[in-house]
Amino acid sequence: MMLNKVEICGVNTSKLPLLTSEEMRQLFEAMQRGEPEAREKLIKGNLRLVLSVIQRFTNRGENVDDLFQVGCIGLMKAIDNFDLSQNVKFSTYAVPMIIGEIRRYLRDNNPIRVSRSLRDIAYKALQVRDALVNKLAREPSVAEIAREINLPQEEVIFALDAIQEPVSLFEPIYHDGGDPIYVMDQIGDEKNQDGSWLENIAIREAMNKLNPRERLILSLRFFEGKTQMEVADEIGISQAQVSRLEKAALQHMRKYI
Repeated sequence: MMLNKVEICGVNTSKLPLLTSEEMRQLFEAMQRGEPEAREKLIKGNLRLVLSVIQRFTNRGENVDDLFQVGCIGLMKAIDNFDLSQNVKFSTYAVPMIIGEIRRYLRDNNPIRVSRSLRDIAYKALQVRDALVNKLAREPSVAEIAREINLPQEEVIFALDAIQEPVSLFEPIYHDGGDPIYVMDQIGDEKNQDGSWLENIAIREAMNKLNPRERLILSLRFFEGKTQMEVADEIGISQAQVSRLEKAALQHMRKYI
C-alpha cells in the first residue's frame, strides 16, 4: 500500500480526526478515571502522528501497512505511559516512542544476524531508555542507561551499535538545491592506491579528454581514495562543486570507453 493512497490498513486517512490540546487533556483525564472509550478516541485522534512518522521510513522498501501497524503499537504505548503532570506536549513524548517501535521492528527483520546476548542487552537498554524518558522528561545519557541495567557503558554502546540497521550508500545526506550528496560520497577508499586503473588503456585515453581540473578531481577521488570533502579542501572549491564536476567528468568519460 503506497503512502499517498487514502486508505492504510483499512483506515481512511483523509477522515482522521485532529484533536485540540484541550481535547487531548480532557481525554487523558477521562482515561485516568477508567473510561475506556477515552483511550480509543486518543488513539484515533493521533493516527495522523503515526502517518507523519512512518514517512521517514518509506525509502527502505518496507510495506507501509506494516509500518503503520507497528507505529500504532508505539502510539498506544505512549498513550498508556503519558504523564500529564510532566507538562510535556504529547507529540514530543510520543514521536520517539513511535520511532523506537518502528526501529525495533526493522532490526528484528534485519537480514544481518546479531548474537542473542547482544540483542538482549540492546533491547533491555532500549526499554530502560523509554522508562527514563518517561521519568526524566528528557533523553537519558548512555551512562544513565548503563547504570540502570548495571553494565559497563562500553558494553551498552557496543550492543546498541550492533543492532543498528544498515544505511544505503545511495542514501542522500545533503541537498544544496542541486545534485544531492550521498553517503558513498563521504567514504574514502584507502585500499585503492595501486593505480591499477591507469593500466587500462581505455580509461587512460578517456582521462586525457578531460580538462586539468576534472582529471585532478577524478585522480584524487578514485586513485588516491579521498572523500569529496577532502578534494574540496585541497583544490579550494565547495563539496557540492566537486560532486557536480565529478559526475560531469564521469559522464564525459563514458563517451570514450
